[in-house]
Amino acid sequence: MKKIVLSTAALAVLLTGCAGGMTDTQRNTGIGAGAGALGGAAIGAMTGGRAGTGAVIGAGVGALGGYLWSQRMENQKREMEAATRGTGIGVTQTANNELKLAIPSDVSFDTGRSAIKPNFAPVLNQFANGLRNNPNAEVRIIGHTDSTGTDAINNPLSVDRAAATRDYLIARGVPSTAFRIEGRGSREPIADNNSDAGRAQNRRVEIYVGERPQG
Repeated sequence: MKKIVLSTAALAVLLTGCAGGMTDTQRNTGIGAGAGALGGAAIGAMTGGRAGTGAVIGAGVGALGGYLWSQRMENQKREMEAATRGTGIGVTQTANNELKLAIPSDVSFDTGRSAIKPNFAPVLNQFANGLRNNPNAEVRIIGHTDSTGTDAINNPLSVDRAAATRDYLIARGVPSTAFRIEGRGSREPIADNNSDAGRAQNRRVEIYVGERPQG
């Protein structure tokens, strides 16, 4: 068993140890491969196979599983950073290799409304351009509200905001099959609902984009 653990660890180090000289795409794929190698070695051990063989199989699964952070995703992140500069919209890469846009209420929607605000439209226009160029993109849009009002109001309002964002992007040529929407009402605050500033942060829309490997 010690031999299995040591050989697996060595492979993970080989795959990720030189990350400092890698591009983002290479680094994230390598990390995924290293994780897959660990699982693959365990599979090989449990099935009586050689640890090295299991690790190689696992590395392939790790590299191909989940989302990829491709050069196309990196380019879209940079484009959105430029398009949202000074707006208060957060643009980040998640641990799951998704591009995340966190859009506060002062940009996206008026209180109690689900109509796209004029200053939100240019951001979505730029976003649609990147999505149209990525046929493997999967998009999740999640609407949130503050705690003002009841769940009977907030839950459908959060869904309506996510749906309005989706519909706007579809109208600009993004395939409808790329989207999944959710409304979470006031259940996931990121700030204190006891202040105006906190409630403003909680009224938000989050957009996540992941790129699947080509099949």
